[in-house]
Amino acid sequence: MNINFDISNGLAPAIIQDAKTKNVLMLGYMNQESVKKTMETKKVTFYSRSKKRLWTKGEESGSFLNLVSMDVDCDQDTLLIMVQPVGPTCHKGTDTCWDKQNLPSYGFLSHLEDVITERKENLNDDSYTASLFKKGINKIAQKVGEEAVELVIESKDNNDDLFINEGADLLYHYLILLQAKGFKLEDVVKCLEDRHK
Repeated sequence: MNINFDISNGLAPAIIQDAKTKNVLMLGYMNQESVKKTMETKKVTFYSRSKKRLWTKGEESGSFLNLVSMDVDCDQDTLLIMVQPVGPTCHKGTDTCWDKQNLPSYGFLSHLEDVITERKENLNDDSYTASLFKKGINKIAQKVGEEAVELVIESKDNNDDLFINEGADLLYHYLILLQAKGFKLEDVVKCLEDRHK
């Protein structure tokens, strides 16, 4: 890996990103020696500008950043380091240096899960989702079955819009069923990841 340390007085900014959640955890600086040590130990090591020495993240706290991969940008002066964090990343005890939780996000599906959670917790709501939770697990499971059958039927026709809409209905009702059973999408993803190993 060819890194141009000369641009910034021998240091290159290193963006630290969680390999699993894809959340940015922190920004540090590395010199040639810290890159070499990181590659050898598989623990992310920075050059501390305040301490004027190499500093392995977690050497005092035990909250190491285990190296997954290291890439350099198109100008060869900035690093992107993918890690598996052990414990909180920030010295203040938070998951990230931006005081954000390091939770997985599935884009709009995570937002949809939050909406479903809110409807489940507020059964006085007049929403369709709240009405399903009021009717209980049997009704929710029945709806998942109905939507699955409708998706199968639409898959045999040539109407792409109906097929996609039935798929969306099935996924939505499945997310409701997951919460009715006390689970989240993250649990399904973990199961799939475990099978993939």
